[in-house]
Amino acid sequence: MATPGGAIRALHRGTLAQGMRTDLTPYCSMAYLSFDPRQQDWSLKQPSFPNMVMDRIFSGIQPTGTPHLGNYLGAIQNWVNLQERYNSVLYSIMDLHSLTMPKEPAVFRQNILDTTAAILACGIDPRKCFLFRQSLVPEHTELAWILGCLTNVPRLLRLPQWKMKCASQNNDGNVGLLTYPVLQAADILLYKSTHVPVGEDQVLHLELAQDIAQHFNKKYGEFFPVPKAVLSTTKKIKSLRDPTVKMSKSDPQKLATVNIADSPEEIVLKFRKAVTDFTSEVTYDPSRRPGVSNLVSIHAAVTGLSIEEVLHQAVGLDTAHYKMVVAESVIQKFTPIRNEIKKLQEDKTYLIKILETGAEKAKELATPVYQEVRRLVGFQ
Repeated sequence: MATPGGAIRALHRGTLAQGMRTDLTPYCSMAYLSFDPRQQDWSLKQPSFPNMVMDRIFSGIQPTGTPHLGNYLGAIQNWVNLQERYNSVLYSIMDLHSLTMPKEPAVFRQNILDTTAAILACGIDPRKCFLFRQSLVPEHTELAWILGCLTNVPRLLRLPQWKMKCASQNNDGNVGLLTYPVLQAADILLYKSTHVPVGEDQVLHLELAQDIAQHFNKKYGEFFPVPKAVLSTTKKIKSLRDPTVKMSKSDPQKLATVNIADSPEEIVLKFRKAVTDFTSEVTYDPSRRPGVSNLVSIHAAVTGLSIEEVLHQAVGLDTAHYKMVVAESVIQKFTPIRNEIKKLQEDKTYLIKILETGAEKAKELATPVYQEVRRLVGFQ
């Protein structure tokens, strides 16, 4: 058997010994790259047994610049935990997905770097995961075409995000907006991912990926694992100005969204102006008191306490004073992150190198999977 380094090169070129290829292909494509701190290098590893499917995490984030509080609590914080628990973890800056909405090229390029700096500052460690830019691994789009040919249009038209975003574009949504759930499926399946951290609003898209995997397996033989959802335990973070909708970067109300790079003064102002109600007591009742319940959810998430524990701390406080307690907790959480973001943003070369190196490693995993897909569908 080749040495780990030789195995990486052999898999990349598709030149493993011909006599071994038929037996090795199904699980060599589940190979994973492991970082050895003693050697300060990556090596290719295989699952222990041929029939063993290794757990692999895949998730991504669109490069909208510096993430907001909801992004951090709903996704990035979970990513940091998952990279500690799993041996094979891939996180992608989803630049291809971002093109479904109009982008100014210069702003787009900067947003990619700002998003990268932010998630590194939040604790994502390239030594424990692959962090890469989606568009640097062309197999994503190539596999998406094949999977798109197995997906019917009515299924895509029924997805609620298509309806919502198409309506926001005066019912003039583009083809990319319609088909990006298929690209999402390709993102996941290209690495034979087994687990995908998703928010509640992405569950239907993951179900599409599951159905596409099963359809492919039925047509061409068992090949793709059917990925499972990893749902965050954090309650969905809502807008500070309209607690009936989720916090969003695109919210036209500037006071509605807390960005992780906001100054302490900006954070205090946004929480002071947060919409609550006319009851002064702090309670948790999302259906009847969405505003104050959103504050309680944020407080619990940034401190790591339970809802019951933060409510106990809030006994005797009215909502005006409680807003400042929550603001201070958010400031304490984000101050070191904001400082690290500023340092990283000053070194664009480093950020670009991180993404390029991650893409090279991701491609080592993607190439054998995609080459086998090509063989299965009849391209070679």
